Amino acid sequence: MTSSSSESIAFVGVGAMGSALARGAIAAGVVQPDHAVLYDAVPAVAAALAGETGASAAPSMAAAVQAADTVVLAVKPKDVLAALAEMTPFIAPRHLLVVVAAGVRLATIEASLPEGVPVVRVMPNTPCLVGAGASAYALGRAVQRHHRERVVRLLEASGTAEQVPEDLMDAVTGLSGSGPAYVFLAIEAMADGGVRMGLPRALALRLAAQTCLGAAKMVLDTGDHPAALKDKVASPGGTTIAGLQALEEGAVRASFIKAVELAAKRSAELGG
Repeated sequence: MTSSSSESIAFVGVGAMGSALARGAIAAGVVQPDHAVLYDAVPAVAAALAGETGASAAPSMAAAVQAADTVVLAVKPKDVLAALAEMTPFIAPRHLLVVVAAGVRLATIEASLPEGVPVVRVMPNTPCLVGAGASAYALGRAVQRHHRERVVRLLEASGTAEQVPEDLMDAVTGLSGSGPAYVFLAIEAMADGGVRMGLPRALALRLAAQTCLGAAKMVLDTGDHPAALKDKVASPGGTTIAGLQALEEGAVRASFIKAVELAAKRSAELGG
């Protein structure tokens, strides 16, 4: 989805998530390369991404912010307040600030900025790196419709975007923010099972990964409940129900629920 404007976007912090959002936005035409500005505390990181995408690397945070209409701040949660303090002299209500940081509340962000700066909290996940991200966003007090549309364009360039009330952002972090790691663990374990039964490691990994990809696509494309899809695979007295019994005995379902719960609680703790 392309933008009809010549808006400029500064990406402040271009680690894994910031760089994924920048790549997606440029590739999708949400921002033109000559309107994308990159800044990172490690200049070589921004310079490398600039060389790859055609964007420009800013010499300072001030230069990045002043050159942009939208500022995407993607730094570690512990570094957010320091970054906001550094950009505050240069950011104004004409900007849109998009903050990617687990646990840092909109009220905390807005209190650190000049009055009237529109702020959106977003929680993407690492599949943004391959254009298959699941992102959620919550709107600050000064956000208007055109700001929301800008954020949706940015996030949908790397996957899907869902608006949620801010009080659900910790739950989003526990589910989709941290969730890829849970699935990676499941893929690894399934592949180990294949190896245990004689499959070559590389083949087992490909089969496990493709199986998870296909199962997820069936849920999204059919709209059927996962339980209904599971029951269609599990024929009476067959192989699948035998495998499902082992998962139930191992409390896999409860462990996934607990993983989301504890990750969400940790997100809330990060926000202080």
